[in-house]
Amino acid sequence: MKVLIVGGGGREHAIAEAVSRSKHLDKLYCAPGNAGIAEYAECVPITPMEFDKLVEFAKDKQIDLTIIGMDDPLVGGIVDAFEAEGLRVFGPRKNAAILEGSKAFSKDLMKKYNIPTAAYETFEDPAEALEYLKTAKFPIVLKADGLALGKGVLICETLEDANAGVREIMQDKKFGDAGKKMVIEEFMTGREVSVLSFVDGKTIKLMSSAQDHKRAGDGDTGLNTGGMGNFSPSPFYTEEVDAFCKEHIYQRTVDAMRAEGREFKGVIFFGLMLTEDGPKVLEYNARFGDPEAQVVLPRLQTDMIEVCEAVIDGKLDQVDLKFEDKAAVCVVLASEGYPVKYEKGKEITGLENFKGKDGYYCFHAGSKFEGDKIVTNGGRVLGITAKGDTLAEARKKAYEATEWVSFENKYMRHDIGKAIDEA
Repeated sequence: MKVLIVGGGGREHAIAEAVSRSKHLDKLYCAPGNAGIAEYAECVPITPMEFDKLVEFAKDKQIDLTIIGMDDPLVGGIVDAFEAEGLRVFGPRKNAAILEGSKAFSKDLMKKYNIPTAAYETFEDPAEALEYLKTAKFPIVLKADGLALGKGVLICETLEDANAGVREIMQDKKFGDAGKKMVIEEFMTGREVSVLSFVDGKTIKLMSSAQDHKRAGDGDTGLNTGGMGNFSPSPFYTEEVDAFCKEHIYQRTVDAMRAEGREFKGVIFFGLMLTEDGPKVLEYNARFGDPEAQVVLPRLQTDMIEVCEAVIDGKLDQVDLKFEDKAAVCVVLASEGYPVKYEKGKEITGLENFKGKDGYYCFHAGSKFEGDKIVTNGGRVLGITAKGDTLAEARKKAYEATEWVSFENKYMRHDIGKAIDEA
C-alpha cells in the first residue's frame, strides 16, 4: 500500500515509525515532513492546509491511505475534501472535528449528555464576560473557543488577572479568531491524565494513559507550551478510574457525537482531571496528542495500517488492539527561549547515536535539511523517547539519551516523569 501522512512534527514522526512497521506498506510519503521523518518517508513540500494540492498529490500517486496528524486541517475539513474525491483518509470529518475545534461545542455536548466536566459559561461579548467575573470564584480558567496551538488557556488567580485575560483573548485577539468566543470555567484541582483512543463511529478502543508536562520550566513553572515531555502509562490512572471513565465518559462521548449526527472516526484524545469528585473531562482533542503519540505508538503491536483501515470501515470491533507491556518516557529538547522567542538553524549533531539502539527513539519535532546537515527549525526540536520495563527505568534511559545529541541553545526540563517517584 501507498500511504501519505499529513503533518511535519514529532507526532507525525511517531505515526510514520508505527506505519513503517506495517507488513502492508509499500511506499510512505509525508507532507511536509521533516528531517527525521525522511528516514521512513519521501517528504513532499506541501503544507497541511493546502487541501487541493494534497488531494491532487494523493490522486496522482494513487495513495491508498492518508493519515491526518494535525488539528488545523482536520477542523478545516481536509477529510471531507479527500472523501469528496473518493480517497480513503483516516481522521474525523469537519463536523466531528469540532469536538476539538470549539471548546464551547464540546462543553455544551458534555452538559447535554451528562459527561462529567467543570462548570462553565460561554461568552461572545467581552463586556458580559467582565461583568460575570465580578461574582466568580477564583482561581478561574479562561479558554479561547477555537484552536490556539495548545496555548489558548489562561489560569487566573485574581479578578485583575482575569480582566486582563479577557482583554488578551477577546479584544487584543492574542490567539486570533480562536478568541471570538470564550469559555470561562471553574478551576479544577487534581492530577491531569490523558487517554488516547481509536474510534470508528460506534466502537471505541483505548490505547494507553499518558501524562504531559505543559509548562516550560522545571517544577511546572513558566509559560504553557505545546508539551515539554510525557510518560506512559500514568500510575495515577488506576483500575477504578478506568472503570468510571468507561461507564461515564468514553463510550458516552462516542454515542453523543453519533446522536448529534456527527459520527466520529479517528482518534479521540481525552484530557482528564482526576478530582476529589472523580474524573472529569478537561478537553477533547480530535487526533493523536503531541508528545503523547511519542510514548504510546512505539508500544503499538497491532499493525497500524490495519487499525486505520478498520476505523475507516467501521470494523474496529474486529481488531485485537495490543500494546507492549512496557513503559515509555519522552523528554523534549527545545530551543532556549521557547515558547516565546528562539533561534533556528542550529546544527544538530549526534543523531547517528540512535541507529540500531532498540527501545530508543529520537522523534523530530522541528528540524530540516540544510545541505548535508540537519538543523533546528522550531521551538520544540526533538522528542527523546525510551522504553523500559518500568517507568523509572524508561525515565533513566530517556535522560541518558538526551546527552547523545547536541545543538546550540539546547534546552529541556529535568523533571519529566518525576511524578513517577511520588506515585
